[in-house]
Amino acid sequence: MKTSPIEAKLMPTISMFYGIIVYMYFMDNKRHHMPHIHAKYQEDEAVVSIQDGSVLDGDLPHAKMKLLQAWIELHKDELMANWELAVSGQQPYKIEPLK
Repeated sequence: MKTSPIEAKLMPTISMFYGIIVYMYFMDNKRHHMPHIHAKYQEDEAVVSIQDGSVLDGDLPHAKMKLLQAWIELHKDELMANWELAVSGQQPYKIEPLK
């Protein structure tokens, strides 16, 4: 599940923390049919549901996934607002990293 250069242009970074980079594709409501984010840590990538933090595709190391899921829970409202922007082709906002 490697990200191509074209996909990277369509997938703005919305946050970064503890080596995890969080992305959200523009117009990305067809493949997974639910609000989600994409996360990368080193060579690992995962697609994670905003609603419940479940993994839809890929994988991250366990400790990094727990950090990502905690961040999702803290920023669920902002992530849902960003999802609405992104699926309509608008630029999502940056979200505060986990500290």
